[in-house]
Amino acid sequence: MAEHLIALLESWGIHKAAGQVEYLLDFPEVLGQIWETVYAPAAATLLAYVIGLPLGILLVIGEEGGVRPLNRAVMRVLNIAVNLLRSIPFLILMALIMPLSRLIIGTSVGTVATIVPLTVAAGPYVARIVEISLREMDRGVIEAAQAMGCSPWQIVTKVMLPECRPSLINGATNAAITILGYGAMSGAIGGGPLGAVALLRGYGRTQLLSMYVAVILLVILVQIIQSIGTAWSVKTDRRINPTETKRSKRK
Repeated sequence: MAEHLIALLESWGIHKAAGQVEYLLDFPEVLGQIWETVYAPAAATLLAYVIGLPLGILLVIGEEGGVRPLNRAVMRVLNIAVNLLRSIPFLILMALIMPLSRLIIGTSVGTVATIVPLTVAAGPYVARIVEISLREMDRGVIEAAQAMGCSPWQIVTKVMLPECRPSLINGATNAAITILGYGAMSGAIGGGPLGAVALLRGYGRTQLLSMYVAVILLVILVQIIQSIGTAWSVKTDRRINPTETKRSKRK
């Protein structure tokens, strides 16, 4: 089978077909690369939400007229810090963060090392996504909760987050896909195995078949993440899911 495939690819003018087919038919190796492509962005997404979710909430409730207003200077510093980190292109940020990766992980090269720059890049992005989602909420609902004597903590945990859950899930889906794309770009430092295959083996060695396969696998991963996120968001949306509305009322 491999010989026929190699002959077919060579008839199409694909160079180095034998080596590429041998590499791509090594299924344990390819599956391992898919796993490494997924787990580093997944870990970075979780860590980014540990940082970004509280920060995004703070950006909403701490503003003037918010649930728990903070000092104007503090809010200005937070906004500048978030905007500053978001404005740095990921490849440049990845190079800047290399010493920090070496300090925390012990190395600045490889899949595990990419978790640090991915988290630093994604944290501010997640904060803005959370902020945008919470700002979509009807202000009257918050005012009603305040009139009932709810504390800021209760308003955030019992009102704002549950009411904005579908939007937050959509935001998390977009964040996960974006971080997966960042992870593919980290192939420049040996991280993101599929990204490394596309960049180093595919583009660098002109093995276009390997590059195309890596891109197709990344597209499939994005489609899976998007499908899961959309289904979860729809399931939790009270406007289109009566079951969720009844469950919320019972609570």
